[in-house]
Amino acid sequence: MAEEIEQNELTPKSNRVLLCYFLVVLLLGLVAIGIVLRAFDTAFVEKDKWEKVAESQKRPNHLVLPGRGNIYSSDGKLMATSVPRYYTYIDFQAQGLNRDSFLYSKQNGVDSLAFYLSRKFRNRTTAGYKAYLLRGLNMKKSNRQYPLYEGRISYSDLKEIRKYPFLRLNRNKSGFYTREMVQRQKPFGSLASRTIGDIYGEIDLTTGLTKGKNGLELQYDSLLRGEAGLSSVRRVGGGWTNVVEVEPVDGMDVRTTIDINMQDITEKSLVDMLKKIDANSGTAVVMEVATGEVKAITNMARIREGVYAETKNHAVADETEPGSTFKVASIMVALEDGLCQPGDTVDVGNGIYMYKGARMTDHNNNKGGYGRISVEQAIWYSSNIGVAKTILKGYEKNPTKFVEGLYRIGMNADLRLEIPGAGRAKIRMPNDTVHYWSKTALPWMSFGYETQIPPIYTLAFFNAIANNGKMVRPMFTKEIMRNGKTVQSFSTEVIKPSICSEKTLAIIKDMLLGVVEKGTGKAVHSDIISIAGKTGTAQIATGGVYRTSGHQVAFCGYFPADEPKYSCIVVIRQPRIGYPSGGTMSGGVVKAIAEKIYASHMIFDIRKMEPDSLAVKFPQPKSGDWEALENVLDKLDINVVTDSISTKWVSAKREEESDEIKLKDITIREGLVPNVVGMGAKDAVFLLESAGLRASLNGMGRVSSQSVSAGTRVSKGQTVALTLK
Repeated sequence: MAEEIEQNELTPKSNRVLLCYFLVVLLLGLVAIGIVLRAFDTAFVEKDKWEKVAESQKRPNHLVLPGRGNIYSSDGKLMATSVPRYYTYIDFQAQGLNRDSFLYSKQNGVDSLAFYLSRKFRNRTTAGYKAYLLRGLNMKKSNRQYPLYEGRISYSDLKEIRKYPFLRLNRNKSGFYTREMVQRQKPFGSLASRTIGDIYGEIDLTTGLTKGKNGLELQYDSLLRGEAGLSSVRRVGGGWTNVVEVEPVDGMDVRTTIDINMQDITEKSLVDMLKKIDANSGTAVVMEVATGEVKAITNMARIREGVYAETKNHAVADETEPGSTFKVASIMVALEDGLCQPGDTVDVGNGIYMYKGARMTDHNNNKGGYGRISVEQAIWYSSNIGVAKTILKGYEKNPTKFVEGLYRIGMNADLRLEIPGAGRAKIRMPNDTVHYWSKTALPWMSFGYETQIPPIYTLAFFNAIANNGKMVRPMFTKEIMRNGKTVQSFSTEVIKPSICSEKTLAIIKDMLLGVVEKGTGKAVHSDIISIAGKTGTAQIATGGVYRTSGHQVAFCGYFPADEPKYSCIVVIRQPRIGYPSGGTMSGGVVKAIAEKIYASHMIFDIRKMEPDSLAVKFPQPKSGDWEALENVLDKLDINVVTDSISTKWVSAKREEESDEIKLKDITIREGLVPNVVGMGAKDAVFLLESAGLRASLNGMGRVSSQSVSAGTRVSKGQTVALTLK
């Protein structure tokens, strides 16, 4: 009965609790329904309204510039990179610009600003800058783009001048603003500059990207330039903040085949010769025989007396008559067709030959000519008449067969070079309806006229000879990279597996070696490294007229001649000092390049080399500090004989019979001049100065004598003259 009463008393209280829960749930449910309805209304019913509000809270999108990719050498050295540069302006119509503040404020006025600008740029005095700034301010129609400084400045300079008086105010008050440019810097200066190429400094305002202008910069522009991002300025919490909406994508990097050390060697060797003979311009290219990788390419032109710089990529762009280097191709065709042998003879007479009313000469016609010579001698001595008569004998009645032979050995092959604007070899057929085939076209073509061939095409042909007949495409790029990882790599591309038979190739190689050893290329002979190749000299035609524009001299070959590693061509135009000579001038450059590359890049097994008669097999150590000497002798594994060593300083003497070093104590007594004979400069000076003396050195090596005898009483500050040998 009591339990029933207690239960009845609790029931009303429980009902009240349940009612409260119900009301809370109902309230939350209504709130949730309200939120959903409001969200629906905002998303769909009032969509246009809120989109307009959102747009009003942000400013138009701005392009976020990507970083242009870098260009590297084959061993990873930086050859081209982008650096921002800025033009600086003042908008004298800026709304917040206070004229009185600009003129009279002591902290931010024109006087203070002029002082800082003059000290920074040093192109005007303080008074000059003040007058310049006031001129812009007082123009009848104030300038909105008045240059603060006429040149471009770096980012670090920009950060500095933003702290200057008046300029440190915001843009609305100062009118100060900038226009960004991208400057391409080349850490190695002119090295391979035209091949690397340039970019346009202006940033494309529609894309936010830089554009390649020429060279590899243009060839790989789409990869190097990257993709611009987008940012907008939004209003957040009563202020404006920049928000990147689309992240920019930096450009990829390009790793070239250029070897910086070889490039430096090649450019210096060429420029030294250009200055020596006062030539108008010169080109030099070094290519790796097996791969076709261009390791060095330089194109230097005279911009003023004694000063040369890269202006045009002559190596790939010039379509000029190659001259006598072409004779090798002519004789190769004749050998392949079985129309001559290297020992066949031809009479070149006194060096003058008339053909179809045209006069043909050899370079030695003023000395009586060569008379009767062999075909290989015609190559050695670069006889125009010898080569022309050989080709006429075989092809006079069928010149088409000769030109077809040139095509067959790859002289007209499309190398598909990576450099935009590259030329093509142009060797016309006799039935060409555009270019007239004259009666003299065949013989003159045989020794390098009537054709237009860029230097790099000639190099590719000679490289094929060095490469056992395999013609490969010249390569300028090894790989494309992003963030240090390879995206695309390039490998050697074979243009022609074989330009001729092995028999013909062996004959041609002997001829090219003979040119250097016995013929017009004797100046190219080196006692350090064997070089094979062909000289070439051609008159430059202007408006179809020769003899008025000077000469083009060339040498094309490879080294070492027995196991070719590199091929090289050097072309020099219009030398003004000396007799035009492909061997002495261009060949001299090739020789310098070959010897320097040999010294710095070739790897040899010294164990197989003959020992130098002057070489020191066993070193003679210097007297001095015992611990340092002991450490060196231990590293060299040299036996040491010591009597009881009790001091820090020892004398060292080589025992001739046993190839051992005998050490003895050097006694150092306070107040007496120490004996430093036999020591190196460092130890000798240390001991003398420790004794209160001064040391004067003359020579190098070890001390052979001292002006104050050992054991003499020390006179503080006295100078002891040491002779080193």
